[in-house]
Amino acid sequence: MTITTLSSREFNQRASEAKRSANNGPVFITDRGRPAHVLMSFEDYQRLTRQRRNIADALAMPGIADIEFEPPRVAIETRPTDFS
Repeated sequence: MTITTLSSREFNQRASEAKRSANNGPVFITDRGRPAHVLMSFEDYQRLTRQRRNIADALAMPGIADIEFEPPRVAIETRPTDFS
């Protein structure tokens, strides 16, 4: 991963180059020498903000009925309790 730093002025003048650089890592954009913004690829953004879903949320997703899912049956057996 390559980190690129550009001033706001450089970013305005070289936006295409900044977008290409974002494919290789984050691009920090500075205002008066201080980091102010970060440009990254959409894929990196999705990976960074991915939220874990619980099973109820996943089952409520549109189009879920089209997915075949056959979980294996589980046999749960009881055992006598040993109080000794």
